[in-house]
Amino acid sequence: MPQVRMVVNGREVAGEVEGRTLLVEFLRERLGLTGTHVGCDTSQCGCCLVLVDGVSVKSCTTLALQCEGANVTTIEGLASDGELHPVQRAFHEHHGLQCGFCTPGMVISAVDLLSRNPDPTEAEVRSWLEGNFCRCTGYHNIVKAVLAAAAELRQQKAA
Repeated sequence: MPQVRMVVNGREVAGEVEGRTLLVEFLRERLGLTGTHVGCDTSQCGCCLVLVDGVSVKSCTTLALQCEGANVTTIEGLASDGELHPVQRAFHEHHGLQCGFCTPGMVISAVDLLSRNPDPTEAEVRSWLEGNFCRCTGYHNIVKAVLAAAAELRQQKAA
């Protein structure tokens, strides 16, 4: 059986995997990182998003072996030194969640967006999040949270 090595949330990990093992399965079942959710199994909902080398990918359609040598960040890896990532904090402060099932994917997607575009418009946020389904909200507070996080990140960068 092939072995895969990667850095997950800053920690080097390795494990034997079948060629068909999905990244989401490796993260959840082998590493116990259950914050990455499986919502649809068809790459439609965005609940399984993680960052691979800084880019959001759907881990339900990415093979673990494709991440050989990659740097993978899950929702659990965003916080630093006990402090929530600004996007996580904004989702909490602006009530950008209800049941919370889609939230990890939404947060990961927003982190990717803000790394590419630190000052998005509301329309750009809504367009970016089109691949993430929330069955509980009207996205209003999610968009507010992303815009608030963007403002905080710009302020931190300016300081």
